[in-house]
Amino acid sequence: MSEKHYISRAILNIKDVNQIIAEGKQLALSEEALVGLKRGKRYLDEKLKTSTEPIYGINTGFGSLCDVKISGDNLSQLQENLVMSHACGTGEKVPKDIVRIMLLLKVQSLSYGYSGVQVATVQRLIDLFNEDILPVIYTQGSLGASGDLAPLAHLSLPLLGKGELYYKGEIRDAASVLKEMKWEPIALEAKEGLALLNGTQFMSAYAVYLLKKSHRLSYLSDLISAISLDAYNCRLSPFNALLHVIRPHSGQIKTAKRIMEWLEESAIATMEKESVQDPYSFRCIPQVHGATKDTINFVTRTIKTEINSVTDNPNVFPEDDLILSGGNFHGQTLALALDYLGIAMAELGNISERRTYKLIGGERGLPPFLVKNPGLNSGLMIPQYTAASMVSLNKQLASPSSVDSITSSNGQEDHVSMGANAATQTFKIIENVERILAIELLNASQALSFRNEKTGEFLQSIVDTYRKDVPIIEEDRVLAIDIENSIKFLQNLQIDDSLLFD
Repeated sequence: MSEKHYISRAILNIKDVNQIIAEGKQLALSEEALVGLKRGKRYLDEKLKTSTEPIYGINTGFGSLCDVKISGDNLSQLQENLVMSHACGTGEKVPKDIVRIMLLLKVQSLSYGYSGVQVATVQRLIDLFNEDILPVIYTQGSLGASGDLAPLAHLSLPLLGKGELYYKGEIRDAASVLKEMKWEPIALEAKEGLALLNGTQFMSAYAVYLLKKSHRLSYLSDLISAISLDAYNCRLSPFNALLHVIRPHSGQIKTAKRIMEWLEESAIATMEKESVQDPYSFRCIPQVHGATKDTINFVTRTIKTEINSVTDNPNVFPEDDLILSGGNFHGQTLALALDYLGIAMAELGNISERRTYKLIGGERGLPPFLVKNPGLNSGLMIPQYTAASMVSLNKQLASPSSVDSITSSNGQEDHVSMGANAATQTFKIIENVERILAIELLNASQALSFRNEKTGEFLQSIVDTYRKDVPIIEEDRVLAIDIENSIKFLQNLQIDDSLLFD
């Protein structure tokens, strides 16, 4: 039986969320969470019995219809209508791992007890997670304010027996899956549809997923660039700790230290050099990679706060006898963070491609395009084109989504974050960076084969393992296969988590 993770007020870290997903842990409500949920629901029910005041989204319409009062007899239908009408997603399907994270984060946010929802509603979200029966959600439709309305509507539809689910390896309509599981549809009560749809769990889930990949690719950037440094016969002086102590950005110091440790026993690195200085794409690795590390750490802290927050609206405060309508659903914090992450990760790809370009240039004792008998063979000429095209695309994708806003809901929602677009753009950027790094590794390992001396022991072990998947290129062959094998090599390379997360 899988280990359980109990939902509570204990702080969730990015690493915790990814561990829950990777290890297939089951979710369960702690006693603390159950008490909080019941207290919030009881308070809301009593308030509706005793108050005649309009309460946004509970006994009123939504958005610009907030002044339309809804009778008590229609409060359940109001919530069901909300979920159905907001399920307007389109585009590509959200990856399943991100859907799993969305479910977990929605459960976490509701469980604090400030949303006024039934235990049964939260439990059904948990059931979906535990049984790995995942809602089909689409990437397009959220403005990143008023919450991720369209994606979260698709997340919530199956609770009503509507929408679609991934079930037993296929996509099925939710009604048939619920029948097979012997689950009754949830009858939403006052405010529950709004609690399910308001929130930042689409943006947050993408951020959690992308941060794991970003930490990993940051490490791999250092690793591959260290191989490139020896392949291009570079100097080690730019990595001397004395240089970085006098400009003590933590990411810069960490990058230089890591690369120096990998190369200090390299026979190539200790050889006498003809060039006085190396190009920036080699010499400034600590400064460029380090800046991205610092950005990743900043975004990690931001997202950690977000996933431990309540982001629906309005919220109930039983102890203070208040129901407050505010703007915790607004994704500006996430939009800025995701844009920043995308820009920083794009730069890892940018500098990587420049190293690839230098490696194929026929300099420093290396043959043009890193192949014997160039001319008859084109060698590694065209993989650089592939990397360059992705770098150029990333520059377009890195244009910040957060600087844009479009008025919606008849002007009631007149400033939105566009954080959902930032999330999906950054997803594509990071996919491209992984591929760009794979191409650098293809080139760096090939260039290293032309050196008479060996690189450092750890780096050499990586190259030797890589060679089992991607042999040395003696003459032209279909390089798309080598690039794909390089990508898979990076994806499957085992890296201790302690090396990835500060």
